Amino acid sequence: MRTFLEVYKTRHFGRAAENLYVTQSAVSARIKLLEEKLGVRVLSRERNNVKLTPAGQKLLRYAETMVTTWHRARQEIAVADEARIPLSIGCSPSLWEVYVREWVGRLHRQQPGVLLTVEPHDREVLVRRVLEHTLDIAVTLEATRFEGLVTTVVRRIRLILVASQPRLSVEEAIAERYILVDWGTRHSRAHAEQFPDLPTPAIRFGHGSMARDYLLEFGGAAYLAEPSVGADLKQGRLHRVRNAPVVVREAIAMHATDNERRAVIEQALRLLKAGRAAAKRRPR
Repeated sequence: MRTFLEVYKTRHFGRAAENLYVTQSAVSARIKLLEEKLGVRVLSRERNNVKLTPAGQKLLRYAETMVTTWHRARQEIAVADEARIPLSIGCSPSLWEVYVREWVGRLHRQQPGVLLTVEPHDREVLVRRVLEHTLDIAVTLEATRFEGLVTTVVRRIRLILVASQPRLSVEEAIAERYILVDWGTRHSRAHAEQFPDLPTPAIRFGHGSMARDYLLEFGGAAYLAEPSVGADLKQGRLHRVRNAPVVVREAIAMHATDNERRAVIEQALRLLKAGRAAAKRRPR
């Protein structure tokens, strides 16, 4: 299953072999064995291109769950000290540098008995993994309501319009070289309402950190999380666009109600909320 996932990710048998530290023939043999056991083709091999078949698309979700569950089982069984408790955390990639990184650091320092695993995923995967109990906590930008799922607002994140050039008006900032960052479905709707005449941006980024790096190297303007650009604004690498509306997004923590690690999850969430309270008291 790991080999199948690696081939899917790289779309190439040779690169998958390099990442798995095996030969290309071993990768081919594993995929052949997998297809023989399933009785169907899971990969379509075309010249310089490897694609999932319809059966491979169905297998993908199960393969991810099986590999994650196996990893989690190995981690728990291999723990020599039973006092140490594994805790798996997933987050939307854009929230890592804005909020989750700081929280994981505090959790690691203040809860040394917890063995942490941290993974980035899209919201749909995060929700599924929490419900499947292959993730203990997920932090995302979109609230999701499912039976058996507890959701808590843990942070309100301010998104501000910044540009590589100083003293730009809002109109000037969004007129040319504007970069659209994916901050979730709600942000996309609010953004469209706020700027109805905005031409289609020539470039979009799925993560705030990617957009920030691009701005610093090539210039432009984008809505980025205020905590992630504080140093850039202070040192003059980026500039806040005056009179631009501030967008507030909520970071949501999710966990399953029947998770057997409920006690350590609640401790971790208390630390999350303590970080939110400290951020509110911190002067701007």
